[in-house]
Amino acid sequence: MKHESRYERLREKTHEVIFEADTFWGKTFDVVLLVAIVLSVIAVMLESVLEIRLKYGNILFIAEWIFTALFTVEYIARLWSVNKPWKYATSFYGVIDLLSILPAFIALFISGAQAFLILRSIRLIRVFRVFKLVRFLGEASVLKEALRASRAKIIVFVGSVFIMVVILGTMMYIIEGGENGFTSIPKSIYWAVVTLTTVGYGDIAPQTPLGQGLATLIMILGYGIIAVPTGIVTSEMAKKGNIIHSNTRSCQHCGAEEHSDKASYCYKCGSEM
Repeated sequence: MKHESRYERLREKTHEVIFEADTFWGKTFDVVLLVAIVLSVIAVMLESVLEIRLKYGNILFIAEWIFTALFTVEYIARLWSVNKPWKYATSFYGVIDLLSILPAFIALFISGAQAFLILRSIRLIRVFRVFKLVRFLGEASVLKEALRASRAKIIVFVGSVFIMVVILGTMMYIIEGGENGFTSIPKSIYWAVVTLTTVGYGDIAPQTPLGQGLATLIMILGYGIIAVPTGIVTSEMAKKGNIIHSNTRSCQHCGAEEHSDKASYCYKCGSEM
């Protein structure tokens, strides 16, 4: 029992240091981790420059494996310190942490895969937790909830836009034809997407008056369509605007974050904090 008690205390302390940034050691750990992430990302970028790779390739290779070993140990420690490792492994942060180390091992069998180590840069979003930027944490929570609430509306909107570009692209294919660059319906749909989103590469352009008239209509539609998803998300953000989370406390049982400072139990699974 005494041995188990020490074991559990060690797991709890490890969880506190790794997952929470409200303590001295927790913040120190995350600051060191962020510095390592930045340095590893820089190493990956420098390795892609031919001149630097030829001159310092061996050093960069060793540095990449040192960082990979560090992040691998950290990932294993995260899994060990939580009560439900699989739940953390399938969470957003868990997947990102895994993707930050997998490319290095895949590169042993597939040349060039190490370039995907740049995914480590995504882990820099932990900076909001490390420096306890409460305002940004709260706003991030509002945005997350707004996007989740808007999901159905956005799916319907994207589906409607897809149907629209298929119809408009097909019409342009019929009007302009291959002689004006619209050699197929897929290529015409590509043009419709580029035009509707107001990107306008200019690699294909209608030549006939009717085609130019249709293009004008698509451009005007584009301005209105761009505003729709913004309006949907903004409306949901206004509803969720009262959501504020003030710290980085994390439940060891289910991994839920952003608990109140005075919370004794997890708001999600009910476990004691």
